[in-house]
Amino acid sequence: MHSAVFLIEFGAIILGLGLLGRLAGRFKFSPIPLYLLAGLAFGTGGLLPMGASEEFVAIGAEIGVILLLLMLGLEYTATDLVSNLKTQYPAGLVDFGLNAVPGAVAALLMGWGPVAAVVLAGVTWISSSGVIAKVMGDLGRVGNRETPVILSILVLEDLAMAVYLPIVTALLAGVSFAAGSATLAIALGVAGAVLFVAVRYGRHISRFVSSDDPEKLLLVVLGLTLLVAGIAQQLQVSAAVGAFLVGIALSGEVAEGTHTLLSPLRDLFAAVFFVFFGLHTDPASIPPVLLPALALALATAGTKIATGYWAAKRAGIGVKGRWRAGGTLVARGEFSIVIAGLAVSAGIEPALGPLATAYVLILVVIGPLTARYTEPVATWIVGRRTPSGPLLAAVPSPAPSPEELKDGDRAQDQDPDPAQDPDPVGRA
Repeated sequence: MHSAVFLIEFGAIILGLGLLGRLAGRFKFSPIPLYLLAGLAFGTGGLLPMGASEEFVAIGAEIGVILLLLMLGLEYTATDLVSNLKTQYPAGLVDFGLNAVPGAVAALLMGWGPVAAVVLAGVTWISSSGVIAKVMGDLGRVGNRETPVILSILVLEDLAMAVYLPIVTALLAGVSFAAGSATLAIALGVAGAVLFVAVRYGRHISRFVSSDDPEKLLLVVLGLTLLVAGIAQQLQVSAAVGAFLVGIALSGEVAEGTHTLLSPLRDLFAAVFFVFFGLHTDPASIPPVLLPALALALATAGTKIATGYWAAKRAGIGVKGRWRAGGTLVARGEFSIVIAGLAVSAGIEPALGPLATAYVLILVVIGPLTARYTEPVATWIVGRRTPSGPLLAAVPSPAPSPEELKDGDRAQDQDPDPAQDPDPVGRA
């Protein structure tokens, strides 16, 4: 009987997610808010609480995080990461300063204490790679000049998670300074070792994993990823970071084949992950934190736009491309939920989970809108401030400035060379 109830509940969840995904696709926006709302509707305090499938959904959610980070790692080589660290680290520092600090300050102002401040700083800091990649693909901006700048900031944020997550885990566990330092040292050592192996022996690893049989390739890669993630978690390092590093180690045809095979599994379990977070949030707890979440969302949307604008300007991108870069970075999503989920599981601050849920819901809706409209709105505002009249209208238009020539718009709306396409759409 229990088995039948489990199948009914889990089947209803999967069917519901599919229908919600189709609805989101019809209106061309991210399905993540709908997944979170579905979790709220059928979780604790919801319309129809589910119990039989909760344990399996929890395991599926953990696998979803692992697959999200694995697929993200597949988009980059270790050489790319090292190059990004060398050239774009100032943008990463600006990103941290402008976006983590507001979250920490907000937590302290609400009287939540230093540990919650560190957690909320991470929630407001990290952009959603999955949402941003989908938005860039939908808007046809994969080949734009500002896209590498956006990807560099996202990669630096992902790398920063290798340091941040062990720190948060140690703080939430209440371990001593010595134990926390040891955990961080282990995390950095493991990350450094994997990066070194990926740079020096990545081809050998890919050759070992490679197989012409899709079934064998899927089993080997998935098994290796879960194994490394489990070992990483046993060493007090985030399982998600372990999966990310496995993705970095794989390259070439193996990475492409793995991406094709695992994309459906990633989408399935990632959706389960967002539902799982909603299942553990009482809808009645959201209204009291809605106003703080809205204020924090608006403030950090502005700081993300400023981050992207500054980073694109530093890279020599034109004004329009700077605004597009800033608007594209606004969305928060999977990592914010992961970080808040750690705090909720540790029981640090009851209101932190609802606040993070409301915050992500707001920005995951606003994010695609800012990506689409930040540049035209900024251009319109600047145009309104520019003097105009019959005299100026009679003056012939000047030749394009070097700054305009460096703008991220593709010349004559031509499609980019597929060989040069960074294909961020597959990022998770």
